[in-house]
Amino acid sequence: MISCEKAAVICNKAQYKEASLMEKIKLKFHLFMCKACSKHSKKNAELTSLCNKANLHILSDNDKLAMKSKLEGKK
Repeated sequence: MISCEKAAVICNKAQYKEASLMEKIKLKFHLFMCKACSKHSKKNAELTSLCNKANLHILSDNDKLAMKSKLEGKK
């Protein structure tokens, strides 16, 4: 069985569809045996779903620099 730390890494990879088939199998088995990791996995999936629904966007580098300039000017 994999460790909880390894399960967390695979869980994150699986959320972004980066986990291999073997990693997914190991994760499923671990989640079946470990209730704490199972709960973490469910919460992680909920958070990812909420972020996707929120349609979040990141600032461009130019926007970040402009915001930084404005903040430094107010000091």
